[in-house]
Amino acid sequence: MIVILGLIVVIVGVLGGFVLAGGPLFVLIQLPEFIIMGAAAIGSLLIGTPFWLLKRLPSKIGQLLKGDPYTQEVYLNLLQTMYELFLVSDRSGLMSIEQHVEEPNTSSIFKKNGFLISHKTFLNYISDTLKLTISGGVSEQELEYLLDADIETHHEEMSGFSTTLSKVGDALPGLGIVAAVLGIIITMGSIGGSPESVGEKVAAALVGTFIGVLASYGFVSPIANGLEFNSQSEQRYMMCIKTGIVAYTKGNGAVISTEIARRAIYSHVKPSFQELEEACHKIRTGMKTLTV
Repeated sequence: MIVILGLIVVIVGVLGGFVLAGGPLFVLIQLPEFIIMGAAAIGSLLIGTPFWLLKRLPSKIGQLLKGDPYTQEVYLNLLQTMYELFLVSDRSGLMSIEQHVEEPNTSSIFKKNGFLISHKTFLNYISDTLKLTISGGVSEQELEYLLDADIETHHEEMSGFSTTLSKVGDALPGLGIVAAVLGIIITMGSIGGSPESVGEKVAAALVGTFIGVLASYGFVSPIANGLEFNSQSEQRYMMCIKTGIVAYTKGNGAVISTEIARRAIYSHVKPSFQELEEACHKIRTGMKTLTV
C-alpha cells in the first residue's frame, strides 16, 4: 500500500505543480511520444531479459505493491514451526520428524504455517535440509555450506528482477530523447508554418524527454529499488531458517536453537524474547494435551 501511495504522490506532485504553474494539462497527452517510448522500452526488455524472468516479473511487481509480507507475525510463525519440529525431535528422536519433512504439505506441524505452505521455496528449504540431517549423510560443516549455497543462489536469482528494471529505468531518459528528436524532425518539416503550429510540435517533442525522465526516476527506478529490498527480505527469511537448523544440528536444544534463529531477524520485525517464549509455551501445552 505504501508503494501505491508513493506513486500517487509522484503523479499528483508533478502534474499538480505543472497545472498550478499555468501549464495546460492536455499538452502532456501526446500519444505518438508514448507509443515510441513504450515500444522501445518493451522491446529492449524483451531483447535483454530471459523468458523465465519476464514471466515472473509482473507477479514480483504485484507483490511489491501489496507491501512487504515478512511481518513480525510471519517470523513468529516460522519460529514456532521450527521450535515444534525441534521439540518433537528432542522428545522422540530425529526420526520422529521424518513423516513431517517427507510430506510437508500434509504435515500437522507445517500446515499450521500458511505462509510457509504457500511458499514452496522456503518449505523445501526446511524439509530438504532436515531430510539430509535425518539421513546423516552430511557433516555439520557441509550442511552449513549447502544452506549458504541455497541462499546465495536464491538471492542472485531474485536480484535479476531489480537489475532488469533498473536497466530499463536507466534507459528511459535516453529513449525520451529519441522520442524528442523524432518530434524535432517533424517540427523542422513544418518550420515554415505559423508560430503556433511550430510551438505545438516543439512542445509535443519535449513531452518525450519529460516522460522519459519522470518514468525513470519517479517510477521504474524506485520500483527496482523496492524489488531489491524484497529480495533482501527473502534472503533474511532463509537466513533465519538456516541459523535455527545449524544451531540445532550442533547439539543445541529446541529452545536455544529457536532463540538463536530469532537473533537473525531484522529488528523492525523481530519478535521479542517474551513473545517467543509465550508462543513456545503454547506449543508445549498443546503437545501435553494431545499426549493426555
